[in-house]
Amino acid sequence: MKRYERYAQEITALIKAQTLRPGERLPSVRQASASRKISPSTVFEAYYLLEARGLIQAKPRSGYYVSAQLVPAQAEPATALPGSQSTLVSISDLVFEVLESTRHLDVVPLGSAFPSPSLFPLDKLARGLTPAMRKLEPDRMVEDLTIGNERLRRQIGLRYAMHGAVVEAEEIVITNGAMEALNLCLQAVTQPGDVVAVESPTFYSALQALERLNLRAVEVATHPRDGVDLDSLAQVLQRHPVKACWFMPNFQNPLGSLMPDRRKQALVELLARHGVPLIEDDVYGELYFGLERPLPAKVHDRQGLVMHCSSFSKCLAPGYRVGWVAAGRFAQTVQRLKLMTTLSTAIPSQLAISDYLQGSGYERHLRQLRQVLASQQARALDLIARHFPEGTRVTRPEGGYFLWLELPPQVDALQLHRRALAQRISIAPGHLFSADRRFRHCLRLNYGYPGDARLDDALKTVGQLAHGLCGNPQSAA
Repeated sequence: MKRYERYAQEITALIKAQTLRPGERLPSVRQASASRKISPSTVFEAYYLLEARGLIQAKPRSGYYVSAQLVPAQAEPATALPGSQSTLVSISDLVFEVLESTRHLDVVPLGSAFPSPSLFPLDKLARGLTPAMRKLEPDRMVEDLTIGNERLRRQIGLRYAMHGAVVEAEEIVITNGAMEALNLCLQAVTQPGDVVAVESPTFYSALQALERLNLRAVEVATHPRDGVDLDSLAQVLQRHPVKACWFMPNFQNPLGSLMPDRRKQALVELLARHGVPLIEDDVYGELYFGLERPLPAKVHDRQGLVMHCSSFSKCLAPGYRVGWVAAGRFAQTVQRLKLMTTLSTAIPSQLAISDYLQGSGYERHLRQLRQVLASQQARALDLIARHFPEGTRVTRPEGGYFLWLELPPQVDALQLHRRALAQRISIAPGHLFSADRRFRHCLRLNYGYPGDARLDDALKTVGQLAHGLCGNPQSAA
């Protein structure tokens, strides 16, 4: 256990024993540093961790205080029970209709799929663009054309090694964001008309990819906390000629679920017995709130059937569109598909990210990012508990920046979306996250916009609108 974790654990014990009571001020960073003989940065780390857990709160120009009222944990949403049939997907028109609103800057982006750009070191990344291009050897532009920059692939390979996965640089293909990686993987292992297993609910971009390639979706029951239900998956594999699974084991979008490591291992082993490839979408893996990064399912792959896809878009460089896939036994097929479609990922973006990773700032940036997102989640949960209708269920993810809400059954989330949009607030209604638009009284909320003064009022307003759809209008208090 690190020093800041030990200090945070001691304060937690004092709060639980009520030695430190709600509303009481904690020692200042300077006082704690002097009395405990630890560095100010260690104190800050401990306080950030406690704040993320909802035990303390910061007051501007005043210090840190024990939370006056700890947010009671609300019931989590029920595990969905998807139908047993595979389905042709037709979701894009609805996705385009709903998400068009998130592009407008005057709309509060609770429905956005992206975190705030203010969370990322864009200035430092930009400063690396020109020097990196000046140092580029012209021959490298041809040599790295399809698979991507060699140094960047080696850096990614080293990060796999940190988590116990042996991934050679030659297996990695740099792509235009994770979405290209995921689509290339899908094309590598399917033909039109094939069946692909997805989570229930699942990310709408996965459904759009299936729709574009004329594939059928079969949904697998997914627990809001622990992810894919393996018994449900086993039944799906028995009943359907599944050609691939597209799953998100770490902080699934939209649920935020996190599969325990032993279940990831069991998932990989189950699919290996059936010879079914796993397309692993792991774009949120670095955004964990615990002490260690959750392992990717790729760590447990022994047959090359796991195609691990990720990117820097959600954790470092939005807009740079640099993702990758470690495609296992399908690496050569993915490389050829990349060559036949987009040919190459932008070289300046690759070099800028590689240059940034060479320094020591990436891990520090990630720690700060996680702390901010964890604190934002606690704030959002507090507002939901206070302003949404009785009976609202909500997830409490251990990472990422989404919450999944199950509202009372009489609330139509698409109608709620339209009423919220009339007040310049976007939300993502549950209809987007299933091939049969089943989650009609659910919605996904994005809490990844710290510093936007509109967010608190927007959450209150959405809660009030939901009350109105329940036939229980609530005054704007």
